[in-house]
Amino acid sequence: MKNLIILTVLLFNAALYAQSLEGSWKLVEENGQKITDKEIVRIYQDNYFAEGAKSSGSNEFLWALGGAFTSEDYTTTFDFNTKSSEMIGETLDPELSFQNDDKIQINNVTQIQVWERISNNENDLSGNWVITGRKRDGDLNKMNPGDRRTIKILGGGHFQWVAFNSATHEFFGTGGGTYSAENGKYTENIEFFSRDDSRVGAKLGFDYEVKEGEWHHSGKSSKGDPIYEIWSPYSRAYNN
Repeated sequence: MKNLIILTVLLFNAALYAQSLEGSWKLVEENGQKITDKEIVRIYQDNYFAEGAKSSGSNEFLWALGGAFTSEDYTTTFDFNTKSSEMIGETLDPELSFQNDDKIQINNVTQIQVWERISNNENDLSGNWVITGRKRDGDLNKMNPGDRRTIKILGGGHFQWVAFNSATHEFFGTGGGTYSAENGKYTENIEFFSRDDSRVGAKLGFDYEVKEGEWHHSGKSSKGDPIYEIWSPYSRAYNN
């Protein structure tokens, strides 16, 4: 009997782990209709999520939204939302259910969405980060993130950066796509970019190192300018 109880607990814990939201997801169906004209990817990582959308027929940026979510009851609170800025700060409590380990259904007030998992692979940069330092002319300038912030969320082989002000509801830009991080080399493949969709398809390479929990990021920007940035875990920056 004791062994049976232990086995039951292990199987229960394994099921919970298998049904983690963390990673990248693609919207495949909404209100019973297959999604064919848009590419919509959502990343869940470290109790935060970000969603970016572009047109399937072009590189036109469509929208971005995201914010905090709870892994216990799946409530979400928007920090940015280009579809509806009035929803920033609001908390939603959608009905989320796993159809299997790699497919979820989310029931909102007016939508029934089906998402398929792209990947839950992790590496040493998987997480939600906020920029806290930037080197200019050889001098490192530290930042204290507040309502105005730039985040970068990485999970399941996908990334999305977002610059916004949650207090004023201003949105400054976003971009995202796939990435790899291995042996100190970080590579981004841009799949959407709100500021300049001609950058879609570009591949950018950087050097990285994680020092005392912070991500040190160096290389050249999408414009070819040299950069050196420090990114800190979002939860650490906003819970200290």
